[in-house]
Amino acid sequence: MEETNVKQELRWAAQPVRQLLHLAWPIAVSMLSVSVMTLTDTMFVGWLGASPLAGVGLGGTAVFVLMCFPWGLLGGAKVLVSQAVGAGRRKEAGPYLGAALLLASVLGLVIMGGGLAAADMLRTLSSTAESGQASVSYFALRALGIPVFLLGVAIRETRYGLGDSRSPMVASVLSNGLNIVLDYLFIFPLGMGVGGAALATVIAQVVETLVLVGVQGKDRLPVLTARWRHIRAVWQLGWPSGLQWAMETGAFSVLAVMISMFDEVQMAAHQIVLQIIHFGFLPAVAVQSAVSVLCGQSVGAGRRQLVKLVARQALMLAITYMGLFAVAMAVFGMVVVRAFTDDVAVQGAAQALIWVAVVFQVFDAANIVARGALQGTGDVRYPAVLGVVLSWVCTPPLMWLLGYRHGMGAAGGWIGLCLEIMVGAVLFWWRLERGGWHHAADRASALAGRHPSPGVASG
Repeated sequence: MEETNVKQELRWAAQPVRQLLHLAWPIAVSMLSVSVMTLTDTMFVGWLGASPLAGVGLGGTAVFVLMCFPWGLLGGAKVLVSQAVGAGRRKEAGPYLGAALLLASVLGLVIMGGGLAAADMLRTLSSTAESGQASVSYFALRALGIPVFLLGVAIRETRYGLGDSRSPMVASVLSNGLNIVLDYLFIFPLGMGVGGAALATVIAQVVETLVLVGVQGKDRLPVLTARWRHIRAVWQLGWPSGLQWAMETGAFSVLAVMISMFDEVQMAAHQIVLQIIHFGFLPAVAVQSAVSVLCGQSVGAGRRQLVKLVARQALMLAITYMGLFAVAMAVFGMVVVRAFTDDVAVQGAAQALIWVAVVFQVFDAANIVARGALQGTGDVRYPAVLGVVLSWVCTPPLMWLLGYRHGMGAAGGWIGLCLEIMVGAVLFWWRLERGGWHHAADRASALAGRHPSPGVASG
């Protein structure tokens, strides 16, 4: 029989740090690869002039905003699959993958259609007619690839839930390499300009999805057995995270607009330091995905006492990395800033942002890990509601109060971001340690058609 005794020891329980690293480093490579893909488009288009570059920036941002909700939603499949694996019911991953693929297809087509219908609105958000045309051209082509991209997300989240983070990494690295080659070919020898950059990215994403389809096909999971209850389960566990991601991205976008309206120097400093902290943030997000999978497996196996163990081990791992990164930022941050610009005013503004970022790095590690652990147990609504409230209560208002009223510029908004991260870290860990997630874990088990063992429901 496939179903095993849920009281058995999980294979990784004796060495959770090793398993966290095993899952996290390929995810980190995948995320950094995505960042490199965006950077590659920007670098190649930058040779075409300021207007195409501005158009790609606006068009790319619009595409990302449209994908936030479905991308977060499909994470519900990862939670359900990891819990099924922990319960010794690996084949249950099949119908959850089928449900995720169906949701990805429907949402992808709806978002693509709506995006194409509203594409001309980007002209009104551009400072010049040239950049407006570039943004529409780039966005329209990228929008055509959204359905295929979301299908890849559905498979990738399922692979993570199965404990396989290397296959998505390989697919991501291959697509990134292809994107670099196609960017050069389409933009320069073929003279396709901004449209060539968009087409290169879409083709690379299609190839990535096809690679994931090939990997997933070898598992022979019963995808076609998906029923309404599986679709409902993925939706109910995914929509809070999708809404959270969309709303938090909205708050951060408002911050960027407010900084941009303050002056160009502050906006330039904001963009530079944001690029720097990606190298601290993205590996921590990879740890978040890993801890979410292991906590899901723990809940599925009826070993809920392992949730805190995994979360604490992940916390030490993330704090160690981001703590060292904070020290590196404090010592070498301005060296990196000077590599971006020789403008003294921008350097001064960036220096203030670096010191704020140094302060919140360790708290950010705690915030990220706690969110991942809670989501893995099925507790998705609490972190979603709290995350949305904090992002809108702290960041834009403090940008207005400190940035505008007290003349601190971008640093005012970043202090709001710091407060958001610190308060969130405390409240997420308070819920995790007190066991407030157990009832949500019971609901997740009920959605999956499983029931906790006696004495497990209350922790």
